[in-house]
Amino acid sequence: MKIFKLIIESFRFAWGALKQNLLRTTLSLLGVTIGIFAIIAVFTLVDSLERSIKDSLSFLDANNLDIRRFPYEFGPDIPWWEYIKRPYTNYEEYEFLKKNLKNAEGITIFAVTGGETVKYESSSYTDVSLFGIAHTHQDVYDVASDVAEGRYFTAAESYTAKNVAMIGHLIAEKLFPRGDAIGKELKIKGLKYIVIAVMEEEGEGIFGDTGNDESIFIPYQSFKKIYYSGRNRGVETLVSVKGSPEDFGLVELEAEITGLLRTKRGLKPKEKNDFSVNRQDAIMNIIGSTFDVIGIAGWAIGGFSILVGGFGIANIMFVSVRERTNIIGIQKSLGAKNFFILFQFLFEAIFLSLIGGGVGLLLVWLLSLLSLGTLDLVLTFGNVVLGLGVAGIIGVISGIVPALMAARLDPVIAIRTTG
Repeated sequence: MKIFKLIIESFRFAWGALKQNLLRTTLSLLGVTIGIFAIIAVFTLVDSLERSIKDSLSFLDANNLDIRRFPYEFGPDIPWWEYIKRPYTNYEEYEFLKKNLKNAEGITIFAVTGGETVKYESSSYTDVSLFGIAHTHQDVYDVASDVAEGRYFTAAESYTAKNVAMIGHLIAEKLFPRGDAIGKELKIKGLKYIVIAVMEEEGEGIFGDTGNDESIFIPYQSFKKIYYSGRNRGVETLVSVKGSPEDFGLVELEAEITGLLRTKRGLKPKEKNDFSVNRQDAIMNIIGSTFDVIGIAGWAIGGFSILVGGFGIANIMFVSVRERTNIIGIQKSLGAKNFFILFQFLFEAIFLSLIGGGVGLLLVWLLSLLSLGTLDLVLTFGNVVLGLGVAGIIGVISGIVPALMAARLDPVIAIRTTG
């Protein structure tokens, strides 16, 4: 009850000081407001961007390992030009791994190239992403569930390199506006492909990308007829393996892949691997690290404003102590303890700082209401707590010295002070 009474009394003094010197207090709190706004606005933007990007990369799985020439994270052990000399992963290695892997739940081989043009009669669609995938692709990426109309291609069509295609929503909408795409013949690189499926609509992504809406999927063996296993025009083949959830960290699967592929390529025990086994969650880690750097920049930008705001609050509190010295003397003469005086002024500083921080958070919330296309800004509870926490800490730091000065005043001298 005594603590509650103390808080109420301190709040009354703080509110009185705010009303009495509204313009001075507002200008002093402006630094805290701008600082909190800058920091939390950057964090909100970073969190929203990171969430949107990771959502767009939701097909990546922490239980998948990718086999290719290059690692997703370059290390100092091998210079980048040595990676270029490595051989491409090929279909024979995919078949070898599929036959011999014991710890894999699925395996696929695929390649992709962009900027292609697909034609139907007198109509054409440009800037198409062309994927060559194995029939087993659905075991790793569950692409078959994304088929809105038609069917996924069969194992026989995959092995015999049939010219069949699954097309994206936008391609089907442009070339077949009447919705009769299934069974029609497209031309890709001069070759005819029969449409067997139309993919579900994904919509526009954060960077204006359209995902699979502008993609075409054909059997990998059919893709080879155009690009010859990825060795022509720099199209690289990638093998992706899905591990078991019981294999924590995919340690057993990675070791098995490494051993089998070294055997297949005839590498001697002392020779280094001429391939990389990459974890797909490494891409997420790289994205997270990038946004961490942006977050640090946000702290740097907002830190200067908060520093100015802290000096402003400290100035208010020093002035407040000087103006209320007589009142402090009266309070002490009536039995007020040093702790009461200390808490009173410290609470006032924290209260003022929280007002500035609250206004900054309000501005961020208003910013989040603006329409930014596909980017959905969300002021999270965590960022609200962070903003108020930083404001509270600034209040403590700014008010502790004036509060100690007020608490240590001699009551006799203070009561004689006229202001």
